Amino acid sequence: MKKITIHIYNSISDLPENWNEVATENHFLQIPYLKVLALSAPTNMQCFYIGFYENSELIGVSLAQYLDLNKLESFGERDNCFKTYIRNFIFRNFASHTLFIGNNMITGQNSYVFNKEISFKEVSEILMQASQELVAYFKKKNISIHLVSFKDFYQDCALEFKKHAFAKVYEFKTQPNMIFELPSNWSSKDDYFNAFSKKYRDQYKRSHKKMEGVELKELTYDEVFFHENRINELYHYVAKNAPFNTFFLADNHFSTFKKQCGDGFKIFGYFLDEKLIGFHSVLINDSVLETYFLGYDDQVQKEKMLYLNMLYNMTEFGITHQFKKIIFGRTALEIKSSIGATPIMMSGFIYHKIPLANRFMDKIFKKLEPETVWQQRHPFK
Repeated sequence: MKKITIHIYNSISDLPENWNEVATENHFLQIPYLKVLALSAPTNMQCFYIGFYENSELIGVSLAQYLDLNKLESFGERDNCFKTYIRNFIFRNFASHTLFIGNNMITGQNSYVFNKEISFKEVSEILMQASQELVAYFKKKNISIHLVSFKDFYQDCALEFKKHAFAKVYEFKTQPNMIFELPSNWSSKDDYFNAFSKKYRDQYKRSHKKMEGVELKELTYDEVFFHENRINELYHYVAKNAPFNTFFLADNHFSTFKKQCGDGFKIFGYFLDEKLIGFHSVLINDSVLETYFLGYDDQVQKEKMLYLNMLYNMTEFGITHQFKKIIFGRTALEIKSSIGATPIMMSGFIYHKIPLANRFMDKIFKKLEPETVWQQRHPFK
């Protein structure tokens, strides 16, 4: 392979015409989705679009995100303890300027894509080079990047990266990605229901009975725009009660996403007495269904078992539309396992600009990462 060069863009309008052709295997690196980020990124995030060239031919693309945590209103308000205070202090003072190679807004291996065969050695080297060029870019703007993180790689990929350019970079594993590999012989929600053991069939029936009076409706763009203030209220309630956040979505994010991606992005609203009490959203990535952000009214959620029913509805949508798998992400591990998702470990890599900090990264990272104790459920016969 000839030498690969890197070009970093900070505007969608500057991207080459064949960008989508190169990114065809991953919708989250194609221009419609990148426009969503450009038009409605969190207020503390700046996105960069990276092209990899062999001579003058574009052969690969990637995404980078810079986060300024000083602009964040909250890191998450669920846990109020001394350890959380210390964690927040460290992030604000020693990790407030963070660069991600990859997408910090979704879970999964979405950092890069190539349209030709390229070795893990070469990929690791050019990703590292791209991060160094971005660090230099910010240095010229008098912004010192504290942390650089390479996000979400499956274990086979991480193992190979560790042999090459990431050999001396700290590898971290956080909560697993909950993924539901859908059996190819399932075509209806009856197939799904009949596969449960009795305990989980009872759970399914009980939760559905609780939903009496609640109407589920897929929202059009006009309906998303009309309900956007309420959608944001419901989203913020859930987001602020998460154990940890590095961003909050912009107020126009959901309507922008629907406008740019159309049927590739779906939002479903839950209505009780004609009032929106919850919503969930999903992204269509070829044969993979990716769950996205959701929100709900906490009082109604408890009474109606709303969150559990959202998980069932997303699963049944995946089955009836013949997706191969559903990616549920990293939160609420136990309840997601109760509907059929299984944990898949993923790795990231991270380094700090202070060499001494990297020597103790293992101890530091374990102190900062919120601990999650959970029991995996096995709902099928």
